[in-house]
Amino acid sequence: MSVQQEAGADTEALEVWIDQDLCTGDGICVQYAPEVFELDIDGLAYVKGAEDELLQDRGATTPVPLPLLTDVVDSAKECPGECIHVRRVSDRAEVYGPNAE
Repeated sequence: MSVQQEAGADTEALEVWIDQDLCTGDGICVQYAPEVFELDIDGLAYVKGAEDELLQDRGATTPVPLPLLTDVVDSAKECPGECIHVRRVSDRAEVYGPNAE
């Protein structure tokens, strides 16, 4: 089963956020999906918004672009801090990350 089928991503919008309290600053997420994640001067990872701006508010989310879904999911799976959360927009259920159902 593909990542898209597994998450229902072909029909469901997904968003991602990072818990900076758990971020170890390894930058694995940036290596996988630099279009979605960026390390800030504080050494922690953040998601980026539509205009490529860093979203630094606690719990800030950004949509997961379908072409980058696998990269974002791989980031969540490989993150040593287990701080990347991917959830459905419709019901906010986590589908990838430490609290995934």
